[in-house]
Amino acid sequence: MKRMIAVLSLGLVMAACSSGPTRYIPALDGDDMGYREQRIEEQRYRVSFRANPDLKAADAEDMALRRAAELTIQNGYQWFQVVSRMTDVAGGSRSGGGPTIGIGGGTGSYGSSLGVGLGFNLGGDSRQFESTLEILMGRGAKPADPSAYDAYSVLSRFQ
Repeated sequence: MKRMIAVLSLGLVMAACSSGPTRYIPALDGDDMGYREQRIEEQRYRVSFRANPDLKAADAEDMALRRAAELTIQNGYQWFQVVSRMTDVAGGSRSGGGPTIGIGGGTGSYGSSLGVGLGFNLGGDSRQFESTLEILMGRGAKPADPSAYDAYSVLSRFQ
């Protein structure tokens, strides 16, 4: 019984340490959580944000929009238009959840045995979402297009 408790405790500790909450920081490596950007042309950027499993797909897109707004202002523009957007599962898996029961038995030269096992899915949803936006920056009056955003208004949502 002590061995089973020790193994279960170790599993819980490892699961808790595997990924912390998503932070809004630059991604240092290709698989890191956080934002990254790539300049395509003077007014055009590709911006992405990868989140740990604690955020959903819509949250990852919001963080990419936040970075797009910051870049727009840093480069001296007032608005940006999302030319293309894609949110994808970047890793992990979505487990089925709930308890499982297994029953097994066997016979041998020393007699028969019967075993019952009970398992719990502690993993849950470990998917990582990555949202990628291609944006075009502009000055002056924001276009009436619904894919155009006022950079200052977007940033005000995060303060």
